[in-house]
Amino acid sequence: MIRVLVAEDQSAVRAGLVLILRSAPDIEVVGEAENGERAVALARELRPDLVLMDVQMPRLDGVSATRQVVGQRLADVLVLTTFDLDEYVFGALRAGASGFLLKNTDAKDLLEAVRTVARGEGLIAPAVTRRLIAEFAAKPVREPTADPSVLDALTRREREVLSCVGEGLSNAEIATRLDMAEATVKTHVSRLLGKLGLRSRVQAAVLAQELGV
Repeated sequence: MIRVLVAEDQSAVRAGLVLILRSAPDIEVVGEAENGERAVALARELRPDLVLMDVQMPRLDGVSATRQVVGQRLADVLVLTTFDLDEYVFGALRAGASGFLLKNTDAKDLLEAVRTVARGEGLIAPAVTRRLIAEFAAKPVREPTADPSVLDALTRREREVLSCVGEGLSNAEIATRLDMAEATVKTHVSRLLGKLGLRSRVQAAVLAQELGV
């Protein structure tokens, strides 16, 4: 069962999201938040598997709330936005969000997105992933680029996996490219995230892009 917290300030939209999520037998809505502060507080209290986080909310915006939820390792975050590839989305990814979703996504794709992030795959579809990472990499970097020496802790194989993650490949696609079992890929991803001090594979993808891995 995937335990989800829904954070959305518009009550009608929030009710619609909850209705869709509750229609799935493998998803449980454990809480609802009308602003970012409440989202962080409920994530701390309920420890859901995933927070479905709106970007534009009162009191504390979704990007700041995402940074707190991810930073405190309370849950994975799937960001909801009405804007395709805007600065809010990039800010959310830098904050550690595991993926993003447009609000006009249909019910089937919303449920699959929640399952995708819950599996640790990050983002939604490979095509979207590649496009998003490419757009992100093309943006002027406003923060210092990561120190390449952080990669020294990785094994050769972990670097190869990181490079594939940076291309937006799924675990299954990485397994095919590197000729290894998908379970082994998951292990490598988990290990490299730990070594690099990252929460999500999206952060790893961004790092790979920034360092040209």
